[in-house]
Amino acid sequence: MRRRLFWWELAGFLFTAAAGTLLHFLYGWSGGSTAAAVVSAVNESTWEHMKLLFFPVFLFSMVQMCLVGRNYPNFLAVRAVSTVAGLAAIPVLFYTYTGVWGRHVLWADVAVFLLAALCTFWLDACLLQRGRSASIWQQVLGLLVLWGAAFLFVYCTFRPPQIALWQDPVTGLFGIPR
Repeated sequence: MRRRLFWWELAGFLFTAAAGTLLHFLYGWSGGSTAAAVVSAVNESTWEHMKLLFFPVFLFSMVQMCLVGRNYPNFLAVRAVSTVAGLAAIPVLFYTYTGVWGRHVLWADVAVFLLAALCTFWLDACLLQRGRSASIWQQVLGLLVLWGAAFLFVYCTFRPPQIALWQDPVTGLFGIPR
């Protein structure tokens, strides 16, 4: 069972890394499509880069839940915790390294994304193996956290709060470029 879980988690990491990279460019490639804006980065803000982790993980979670979720009664609660941890890693790592260096560099931005994805699936594997958080209320809470995050990512793309996490450092604007 551990070996099978390892391969699932590795597949999740690789899928997230590849899909997140493609989603970084999807909005521009689509010519500014509203449908693309829902799941891809519409600007260079930290929040929009967190979407690049969330939506591939969310999609992979739906597939994984259908195929092997019954083997892990704690799947939804664990995936919610690991996803939130991965999402939190992005601003923590990004603002830490840019605060120390005084600027951002592309290779470090990519490393932050990959480390956050790795954190997500590593924590997921560790918690799934422990088998805790399997009660029905924890599973419902996990499902609500995942769907709530999906809603927030979509909502804040179109109505971003006017704070630094949502501000595009290139243009100084918030949300979809107009």
